[in-house]
Amino acid sequence: MASELYRQVARMFMAGFPGRSPDPDFRALVDDGLFGAILFKRNVGSARETAELCREVKGLAKRPFILAVDQEGGRVARLRGEPFTSLPPMRDIGRREDEALAERAGKLLAFELRAVGFDWDFAPVLDVDTNPANPVIGDRAFAREAQTVARLGVALARGLEAGGVASCGKHFPGHGDTSSDSHLTLPHLPHAMDHLRAVELVPFKAYADAKLASLMTAHVLFEAIDPDVPATMSRSVLDGVLRRELGFDGVLVSDDLEMKAIADHYGVAEAAVQGAAAGVDLFLVCHHASEQRAAIEAVVRAVESGRIPRARIEEANLRLDALAARFAHPAEDRLDALGCPEHRALQEGLAASFEGRDPTEVLG
Repeated sequence: MASELYRQVARMFMAGFPGRSPDPDFRALVDDGLFGAILFKRNVGSARETAELCREVKGLAKRPFILAVDQEGGRVARLRGEPFTSLPPMRDIGRREDEALAERAGKLLAFELRAVGFDWDFAPVLDVDTNPANPVIGDRAFAREAQTVARLGVALARGLEAGGVASCGKHFPGHGDTSSDSHLTLPHLPHAMDHLRAVELVPFKAYADAKLASLMTAHVLFEAIDPDVPATMSRSVLDGVLRRELGFDGVLVSDDLEMKAIADHYGVAEAAVQGAAAGVDLFLVCHHASEQRAAIEAVVRAVESGRIPRARIEEANLRLDALAARFAHPAEDRLDALGCPEHRALQEGLAASFEGRDPTEVLG
């Protein structure tokens, strides 16, 4: 049986698994205290198959257990095809500059995610699309203007949370002006602090001020803040800028530690140790059970050796407890909600907004 410390550390992790059903390695992690699971295209099938999988995974834990997914709209959407709504890229919503439209999109996402069993959506993207050569953000961002991204990102996040699904703004402190993809390499951003405060940080400050649920770190090295390690591992970035300067007190999630920006330069386990010390509350390790287990064990050893204060682990657990208390829903049969009058009204109201009609005609 896992020790109390081991369970507290395991609670700071969210894992993926390889197929359409939880494998033995994932089940063992759940038994040891894992906080939740993230599902990908490889895991999901039809709406009914996805709902059954979500119910199966939540049933393993016998405790509140969070299920998360990347469902942004556009090219980043794990749930596709009928009866799910095909949302456009956020750039298309951004062009309308309509906060009510963005909030309706968030409510529709929440309705569909709740119907099949998800509790947390890793959206919206709060990056500012200032670099046309950016290979990974582009049309995932609302706009090239920081204030537009701030207004619409907060509106979409509010819609998600009004619908009972936690939002997660990403990728702090900003991935929009990089020219490389952190899935493949470690991007550097050389901007001075004045520039960061005027552009990249604006949407994240608005999100923090709105008291929304969570933010995701960027595996990007911000030279003006910390020239040595990427944001995910930097106390100067996460505690200094995000917590102290911007005042964010929600859950701080790492992007996947198995991305090459981290795995090829630092290793998953060492990144988890440095990230936990820097202020990350929850780590995504999305692919390999050996990396998931090694990262948990490395953080446990770091606490036992005094490298990470036990209080840091307890602080992270308190934030995660609060998120789970608000957003972790028990397994429930809500699949029939897809296509019900409320769902159709949300779909039609969104469509009416894009067509220039008055959405109140269908929403009442």
